[in-house]
Amino acid sequence: MDRLRRWYGKGPLQLLVLLASFALAAYAGVRLLDGDPVMIAVWFAGAALVHDLLLVPAYALVDRALRTAAGRLGRREWINFVRVPAFLSGLLLLVWFPLVTGQVAGYESATALPAGVFLTRWLIVTGVLFAGAALCRVLQVRRARRRARKQRPPVAH
Repeated sequence: MDRLRRWYGKGPLQLLVLLASFALAAYAGVRLLDGDPVMIAVWFAGAALVHDLLLVPAYALVDRALRTAAGRLGRREWINFVRVPAFLSGLLLLVWFPLVTGQVAGYESATALPAGVFLTRWLIVTGVLFAGAALCRVLQVRRARRRARKQRPPVAH
């Protein structure tokens, strides 16, 4: 066990989970390449270029604007309570974009769900994410105030 930790750095369970995730990714890759491998490679290259050349600068600009606004308001500790739900909402929109925007024809016949429900559901999920982040912030502030009250020395008269 010690030899494994010196060689690998972590325990055998972590190594087993890592190998299983690689095996699952390899299986998914083999299944994916059963289709048209050239078009799949073009799609991956295009996605990487769009991400690196368009989306990363956009993320950076929005994040810088958020940090600047929070700094001016004196609320730097709020940044992650906006970043996390915005990231998760954006990720959901990215994954389900055709459904959210109603661009998928024939989807209703496959699932019995009308195509118009996805925008509403995405907006509800986004609202819940931001409400959850706000609740986490309120609980964090309340916990910090309790700690501050407990640490104050008693007032001597």
